[in-house]
Amino acid sequence: MTEYGRGRGPEPWHPEDPLYGDQGWTGHQTQQGQVPYAGAPQQEYQQDPQYQQQYPQQPQYQEYQQYPEYQQQQYAQQQYAQPQQQQYAQPQQGYAPQQAQQPQHPQQAQQYAQQQGQPQQPVYDSQGWDTGQGQYTAAVQTDPYAGADYAQHPSAGYPGETPDLYGTAEAYPPPQPPGRRHLEPEPVEQEEEPESDLPVGGAGGRDGEDDGDGDEPSGRRGGRTPKGGKKQRSGTACLLAAVVILGVVGGGGYYGYSYIKARFAPAEDFAGEGAGEVVDVEIPKGAGLGQMGRILKEAGVVASAQAFVDAANANPKGKSIQPGVYPMNKKMSGAAAVALMIDPTKLNVITVTEGMRNSKVYEAIDKKLSKPEGTTREIALRDAKNLGLPAWAGNNQKLMDPLEGFLFPTRYDLSKDSTPESLLKQMVKNATDKYAELGIEAKAKELGLENPLQVVTVASLVNAEGKNHDDFRKMSEVVYNRMKKTNDVTNQKIEFDSTYNYAKNQSEINFNLKEAQAFNNPYNTHFIKGLPVGPIGNPGMDALTATLNPDHGGWMFFVSVDGNTTTFTKTYDEHLKLVAEFQERQKQKNGG
Repeated sequence: MTEYGRGRGPEPWHPEDPLYGDQGWTGHQTQQGQVPYAGAPQQEYQQDPQYQQQYPQQPQYQEYQQYPEYQQQQYAQQQYAQPQQQQYAQPQQGYAPQQAQQPQHPQQAQQYAQQQGQPQQPVYDSQGWDTGQGQYTAAVQTDPYAGADYAQHPSAGYPGETPDLYGTAEAYPPPQPPGRRHLEPEPVEQEEEPESDLPVGGAGGRDGEDDGDGDEPSGRRGGRTPKGGKKQRSGTACLLAAVVILGVVGGGGYYGYSYIKARFAPAEDFAGEGAGEVVDVEIPKGAGLGQMGRILKEAGVVASAQAFVDAANANPKGKSIQPGVYPMNKKMSGAAAVALMIDPTKLNVITVTEGMRNSKVYEAIDKKLSKPEGTTREIALRDAKNLGLPAWAGNNQKLMDPLEGFLFPTRYDLSKDSTPESLLKQMVKNATDKYAELGIEAKAKELGLENPLQVVTVASLVNAEGKNHDDFRKMSEVVYNRMKKTNDVTNQKIEFDSTYNYAKNQSEINFNLKEAQAFNNPYNTHFIKGLPVGPIGNPGMDALTATLNPDHGGWMFFVSVDGNTTTFTKTYDEHLKLVAEFQERQKQKNGG
């Protein structure tokens, strides 16, 4: 809305322009009416009383008629005609910073504004027109956009028009007139409250939705927050947040402390050998040290599983602990528990070794179950047919013990519910299952034996005389060769010392051979031909497999000269030389 072309600076608006004389909110009388032109005297209007009362120190100025030529010359002489400041020379509507008190002289006003750092009031020339110096000098000092290069912004109008600095969404809002430059609190957003059936705006109350006749604007009253409402909700939220934070911090601290204690602190442990109360603790097969420790802790034997694990790792034999049932005291230290469990004699089990006789098994059961001596033997002989023997066993009346050979060699764990009957049944079942697995019924005929019981009997002889698996195969070959009808060296007699010892219920190496040959007993192979009436012990798997698969080397004799190594021969003369060597060693051993 300015014109260019007749001077270096912009010209004022044309007097015929409807907006001529509107210099912004400067407090002049020009706001009350339009300035006369064509030389007519200016009409003065009384200033608004309200404005006078609010700003009593604001000096009153008179505005005079100004000719365009004169104003053009006046603007050309001012320092704001420079290129960078030309854009501030023209008045902008609504941009007139207020000053409560200002000097009347233009230079004094400019100096005063620079010293105080405040926006300057407009500076007037000799005829009362605003030169723009005071107003825009203050703008340069205080306006946040003073450092920006406004000349770079494209003009929205015709060439040379000053850009609108408040036309974008990111700009600050334009200044307010002086009468409205009072900060007002931002309206508080009121949360929606549930509708009520009570009447709104009644005569008896003020609820912010009245007809607007109150002293306070309805918009403000309507934006009030109910007393205490939002604060109570905020307090509750803060309390809940604090509780959650405390819970997280406290829980994390507790678990952190527990982790550090479990990781670095010494494990809880008892002291000594225990309180004397005995409990049976069963360790299953395949259990590791950690599982053992947990089982012991649950039984009250140790204070913690870690104490047991640490003690077991510190003991060289700690990892050799066998599964089974251990009678243990309560409240034992980890080291005491480990020391007990690595001692095989402390294990509450019964181990039937390969070749072990039934008489030894019965004694072990009575001892472990704290039964009177002979209790288990009596049960075995009396209830042999009810303990699970196969149909082909136990039918010969000459058998000293029908269960001999059927108490399978392995370890049997004992518990508080164990009885002689339960243990015997378990042992017989294990033997029967193994014999069926090996198919000894069919193998008996292939080997030229009369029944499966004779297979078990041969295996028991092999297990009693042999030292290892290699010996077992050669030993079974000796048995089968001596049973042959073509054997004229021993006349089909097996002549094993183990059979004579079984019949005598003894285990002697040096005995009188003539007495053995004269002792009439169905188990004594020095007296009878062929196999004894039944097994003389409980053979293990090595002896059984060797019996079913002999060496076939033609062996007929054997002797252990040094008591550890067995030497096998095919002729009787070789055998006699070994026997003489054995007897010589025995004399030297006995000091003869």
